[in-house]
Amino acid sequence: MQDQSALEYNTERNKVAKAIIKVMGELNPHLRDVEEYKPKLWTHLFIMSDFQLDVDSPYPLPEPAKLAAKPDRVAYPQTKIKVGHYGKTVQELIAKACEMEPGEERTALEKHCGALMKRFHLTFNSSSVEDEVILAHLTKLSDGQIKLTDTSFLPNTNEILRANGGSSNNQNKNRNNKNRNNKNRNNKNRNKRY
Repeated sequence: MQDQSALEYNTERNKVAKAIIKVMGELNPHLRDVEEYKPKLWTHLFIMSDFQLDVDSPYPLPEPAKLAAKPDRVAYPQTKIKVGHYGKTVQELIAKACEMEPGEERTALEKHCGALMKRFHLTFNSSSVEDEVILAHLTKLSDGQIKLTDTSFLPNTNEILRANGGSSNNQNKNRNNKNRNNKNRNNKNRNKRY
């Protein structure tokens, strides 16, 4: 049986440990968004004490051997992506469209794939792309099973560039005009000084 002073010492030590956990939580408020943040704080407390701390944790004690163990190797997918900037998901959507029976749903999915492809192409490649190029890539990625000729469903290049934070030709022209005007103004001011 423990004596009274030992019990008081344990109670005081537990109070201090809880106070430390509270301070740790206040210093790292972003941890509150993390799943199971309280057990993580207790684990950090035990790690900082090199597992020598003798307090009553409301959670299971972490095992030093488990924490020191290296994580298992992650098996990365080895599938080859035909056109990198379109990604694997677009390829899977195209394959799904090819499996579908001809009809409205399949046509809608084919058009959606084309629109995605144009967005991705403009995001990762250049400031413009011909709609026919997108349709040719769609035919190539579907191994000739999807052959669209109407490009009216494809989104406008300028809209995509604006949405991506890029600039359309008109915005470039306006920016160039502003730069030219500023340059002319600076030259006039410089000439006035002399």
